[in-house]
Amino acid sequence: MDKRPRELGCLRRGLIEFLYFGFKNARSCLFVFTFMATVLVMPRVGLFGIPRYDLLLLVALGIQCSMVYAKLETWDELKAVCLFHVVGFALEAFKVSGSIESWSYPDFAYTKILGVPLFAGFMYASVGSYIVQAWRMFDLRIRHHPPYWMAALIATLIYANFFTHHYIGDYRWYLAACALGLYSRTVVIYRPLDRDRQMPLMLGLVLIGFFIWLAENMGTFWGVWRYPNQLGAWSIVHISKWSSWSLLVIMTFTIVASLKHIKSKIHIAET
Repeated sequence: MDKRPRELGCLRRGLIEFLYFGFKNARSCLFVFTFMATVLVMPRVGLFGIPRYDLLLLVALGIQCSMVYAKLETWDELKAVCLFHVVGFALEAFKVSGSIESWSYPDFAYTKILGVPLFAGFMYASVGSYIVQAWRMFDLRIRHHPPYWMAALIATLIYANFFTHHYIGDYRWYLAACALGLYSRTVVIYRPLDRDRQMPLMLGLVLIGFFIWLAENMGTFWGVWRYPNQLGAWSIVHISKWSSWSLLVIMTFTIVASLKHIKSKIHIAET
């Protein structure tokens, strides 16, 4: 029996599923793409006498309102995005404070509070926006999710470590090991076309962290914000930031997973 037609059929299906996978990911990144494109093309001096950071805030608000109006984003999803904005802004305010100065926003803005332009929170919100959009686009289901209290505890400790490591040491690798153990059996089931596929949840979250790290390199290259070692001349963002973003994605995923309309698609592992 000739197996070539079947092999060609499998190859064709694989290609079609890959194209659908790419399309749905691009659709899930609608806010990310439009906002990051605006960040990259916006002149540093701003436009029409309006500072760059203020314009970026107006654009981010406009994109969010447009997505809700066009029903590309639900009100529940918008609430989650707003929560990510608040969480991100609190972290930013701490990191740019005079005693820490992990990075800085060098340009003037009217909408700058505690040294942080308000648009910055949308960079964190864009991560949450992608996850909530992808959850709907791929009909995501989670198998063997750990108990919510455990997931919430590790997410809280991850967030706290971003603050406390300046005073009592950096425990990110211990937290990463705990998260890896907690989610070791957890898989995400997704549907790029008409068949269910699956992958380890942690692999997906780490990959998201990697792409955020790439976007961070683009943002610092265009001078939207800078780390202390980039003040004289730009240099690549340290690879360790990939781990930081991956941990932040874990925290973001935990928030999304707690949404009421998503809980029904999560299978909690038996203890």
